[in-house]
Amino acid sequence: MISDTPFFSDSPRDSRLPLGLVWLRRDLRLHDHAALHAALRACDKVALVFVFDRDILDPLLQRGLHADRRVEFILAAITEIDAALRERGAALVVRHASAREAIPALAAALGAQVVFCGRDDEPDALERDAAVEHALRRDGRALQTVKEHMIFERDEVLTAQGKPYSVFTPYRTAWLARYGAQPQHPWEGELTAGRLAPLSRALQKPLPTLSELGFAPSNLRALKLPLGASGARELVDDFQRRIDDYDQARDFPARKGPSYLSVHLRFGTASVRELVAMAWARQQAGSEGARVWLSELVWRDFYFQILFHHPHGVNAAFKPAYDRIQWRNDPVQFVAWCEGRTGYPLVDAAMRQINQTGYMHNRLRMVVASFLTKDLGIDWRWGERYFADHLNDFDLAANNGGWQWAASSGCDAQPYFRIFNPVSQSEKFDANGDFIRRYVPELAALSARDIHAPWKVPGALLQAAGVGLGVTYPAPIVRHDLALAETLERYAVVKGAV
Repeated sequence: MISDTPFFSDSPRDSRLPLGLVWLRRDLRLHDHAALHAALRACDKVALVFVFDRDILDPLLQRGLHADRRVEFILAAITEIDAALRERGAALVVRHASAREAIPALAAALGAQVVFCGRDDEPDALERDAAVEHALRRDGRALQTVKEHMIFERDEVLTAQGKPYSVFTPYRTAWLARYGAQPQHPWEGELTAGRLAPLSRALQKPLPTLSELGFAPSNLRALKLPLGASGARELVDDFQRRIDDYDQARDFPARKGPSYLSVHLRFGTASVRELVAMAWARQQAGSEGARVWLSELVWRDFYFQILFHHPHGVNAAFKPAYDRIQWRNDPVQFVAWCEGRTGYPLVDAAMRQINQTGYMHNRLRMVVASFLTKDLGIDWRWGERYFADHLNDFDLAANNGGWQWAASSGCDAQPYFRIFNPVSQSEKFDANGDFIRRYVPELAALSARDIHAPWKVPGALLQAAGVGLGVTYPAPIVRHDLALAETLERYAVVKGAV
């Protein structure tokens, strides 16, 4: 079976293994790297590998995602790692294959006794790792997994009854208490040239290009998103100067309020241990912004442990009663939502943001999810899949948890009768319409008062602003007041059952 506990402790040099293979996955950096740290403690020398896993990438191509920003983001991150290793006389070994086959084969070719990697509790990842472990074991080798992209995982934070939490607030209380008693200190060691295994010339060949992987360039670099671990450090340094205002600025999409670190956390170009340590210290010094941002990081762990303990939620409602809902699932309205043509400016601006950049502000994720499920009556799984294909920072646990929260079917979800009003959300969080104007430029000439609901604007003012309702900008595809009543009726089947 897969070893989930430390395979080796700090031991005398003569008891170390000759070579360990470090399999990079959700940890695309060299600093504060749990698997690398474990390998260096256990082995005299290490080699590092990244697999462009065809079991993951081929389905993207089959769905037409030929210019996937995430593949380009990953390639930039491992290019930086490879350059750092080449400066030390080695290189990053890269494979474009099924990881189930590539990792055991490479371990055998290198003579690595153990493969080290960070744990991943997504169902498909657990199945993959079990297959890799089985193949390694047949060859007399081992797979050692370590905790990497969480602070507390699996069963580390439980209720007094020894059960996993399903409500966030008490989980956060317990999480914070445990962290206060047991901080997670980043690893401060350095990977030196002498600890890197010598590689044959064939293993030091250049990294594959996007086209060799079957992908085309996206607009990632045009977006000027800082890339790699160095880019993550740039964003961390910037956010440290703004974190104290996070609680006040985070809900307004036209303001520079968020950290913009979500994609770096997703792929591990930033260390969650370092970020939590930073937020914890600032919170202890009295920063309300740091306290609120730390709570957002706790949400990550919460959703990870929910996925681990309740994997049925990947395809079904966390609360089974909600699978009795009869969704409308109008394909025409779904396409309008996807393309940002609903007639509700804030919803449309948010959807155009994700389509153009792969990013969506967190407040807007809640708004568009509520609109899809509660205004249009479309199954949350449709929206979840769309986000999975388009978000740079897509993470199964957080994406599933967020969508089920919006649909009221998840753990600790908003009540089914709480339905975001897309107009009042727009007026509150984009009062001047600055965000709307950026992504819905056809409404740019409308006033701050009128831009949130153009169908209410007198025709003369629309004409003066160059807006032709139903021509240059769509009329609303649904009336919110009518949708509210229909949603309450639709959800009546679960009333009292949960």
